Amino acid sequence: MDESAAIISLKEIYFTYPRGKQVLEGLDFNFPQNGRAGLVGPTGSGKTTLVHIIMGLLKPDSGRVEIFGSRREKESDFRDVRARIGFLFQDADDQLFCPTVAEDVAFGPLNLGVPKSEVRKLVKDTLGQLELDGFENRVTYKLSGGEKRLVSLATVLAMKPEMLLMDEPTTGLDDKTMERLVHLLLKSNLPYLIISHDNEFLKQTTNRIYRMNKGTILDQVRG
Repeated sequence: MDESAAIISLKEIYFTYPRGKQVLEGLDFNFPQNGRAGLVGPTGSGKTTLVHIIMGLLKPDSGRVEIFGSRREKESDFRDVRARIGFLFQDADDQLFCPTVAEDVAFGPLNLGVPKSEVRKLVKDTLGQLELDGFENRVTYKLSGGEKRLVSLATVLAMKPEMLLMDEPTTGLDDKTMERLVHLLLKSNLPYLIISHDNEFLKQTTNRIYRMNKGTILDQVRG
């Protein structure tokens, strides 16, 4: 793949947790501008570590991280990345911290400088997109697991990202909500990378699978 056409380009990434084993061992990874892919692998293979490095939540021991054509090293380098890549955490409770749904969805846009006069409509439109109309004043911690997952996605979409990075997005979803998520992804114009153990979900939403094994990535392409 032409690295100049990649949203994400990682070269020779090594990472070891403190007093732990080496998780990433010379990993190379290029993600294309129009990519719609899944990332699979056994528990402990480094999938979540990889996406945390992409988002600047972890710093590799060595290697080169280049995103949107720029090298990313310092914390300040990743502020732009977090504004442009919508990251859905594995645990919705790590993403939702405001008293109400509306406050959670509004938090990101307000921090990006979107005027308050526009944020109210943005919150309403984003919740409507996920069929969460009327959720604005719901108390976040009282939501079901599936509802929290969808509200977490709303907080990401409200920031108008250029790419989605999702860690186990189907956790806690019933069949109807799963169908809604599949429909939303397929009709969107966004590239995305999805970590998931749900092979059927990945079959419906992706055209490429990256398989992790022993700290590296093997690329499998589906026709």
